[in-house]
Amino acid sequence: MDIGQKVKVIRLRDRVSSTIAQKLGKVGIIEGYKVTDGAGIGVVVKFDDNFSTWFFEDEIKPA
Repeated sequence: MDIGQKVKVIRLRDRVSSTIAQKLGKVGIIEGYKVTDGAGIGVVVKFDDNFSTWFFEDEIKPA
Protein backbone atom coordinates (compact mmCIF):
# COMPACT_ATOMS: atom_id res chain seq x y z
CA MET A 1 0.00 0.00 0.00
CA ASP A 2 1.24 3.45 -0.88
CA ILE A 3 1.07 6.87 0.73
CA GLY A 4 -1.87 8.79 -0.74
CA GLN A 5 -3.87 5.62 -1.46
CA LYS A 6 -7.51 5.44 -0.31
CA VAL A 7 -8.25 2.55 2.04
CA LYS A 8 -11.26 1.22 3.93
CA VAL A 9 -11.11 -0.06 7.52
CA ILE A 10 -12.47 -3.61 7.37
CA ARG A 11 -11.71 -5.00 10.85
CA LEU A 12 -10.17 -4.12 14.18
CA ARG A 13 -7.69 -6.58 15.64
CA ASP A 14 -7.71 -5.34 19.23
CA ARG A 15 -10.03 -3.55 21.63
CA VAL A 16 -9.92 0.14 20.80
CA SER A 17 -11.48 3.40 21.93
CA SER A 18 -14.94 4.30 20.67
CA THR A 19 -13.40 7.05 18.50
CA ILE A 20 -11.36 4.47 16.59
CA ALA A 21 -14.19 1.89 16.57
CA GLN A 22 -16.36 4.44 14.73
CA LYS A 23 -13.88 4.33 11.83
CA LEU A 24 -14.81 0.72 11.03
CA GLY A 25 -16.17 0.73 7.48
CA LYS A 26 -14.89 4.27 6.79
CA VAL A 27 -12.52 5.33 4.03
CA GLY A 28 -9.36 7.32 4.64
CA ILE A 29 -6.04 8.12 2.97
CA ILE A 30 -2.68 6.58 3.89
CA GLU A 31 -0.38 9.31 5.13
CA GLY A 32 2.52 7.28 6.46
CA TYR A 33 3.86 4.16 8.15
CA LYS A 34 4.58 3.21 11.76
CA VAL A 35 6.83 0.53 13.25
CA THR A 36 4.48 -1.26 15.64
CA ASP A 37 6.37 -3.80 17.72
CA GLY A 38 9.80 -4.06 16.19
CA ALA A 39 8.62 -6.68 13.70
CA GLY A 40 5.47 -5.25 12.16
CA ILE A 41 4.58 -2.18 10.16
CA GLY A 42 1.40 -0.22 10.68
CA VAL A 43 -0.25 2.17 8.27
CA VAL A 44 -1.24 5.69 9.39
CA VAL A 45 -4.64 6.62 7.94
CA LYS A 46 -6.19 10.09 7.91
CA PHE A 47 -9.95 10.49 7.62
CA ASP A 48 -12.17 13.30 6.26
CA ASP A 49 -12.64 14.72 9.78
CA ASN A 50 -8.82 15.19 10.04
CA PHE A 51 -8.58 12.37 12.61
CA SER A 52 -5.64 10.06 11.99
CA THR A 53 -4.53 6.81 13.59
CA TRP A 54 -2.67 3.68 12.57
CA PHE A 55 -3.90 0.23 11.62
CA PHE A 56 -2.28 -3.11 10.88
CA GLU A 57 -2.22 -3.91 7.16
CA ASP A 58 -4.75 -6.73 7.61
CA GLU A 59 -7.27 -4.27 9.08
CA ILE A 60 -7.57 -2.21 5.89
CA LYS A 61 -8.08 -2.81 2.18
CA PRO A 62 -7.84 -0.59 -0.91
CA ALA A 63 -11.00 1.46 -1.46
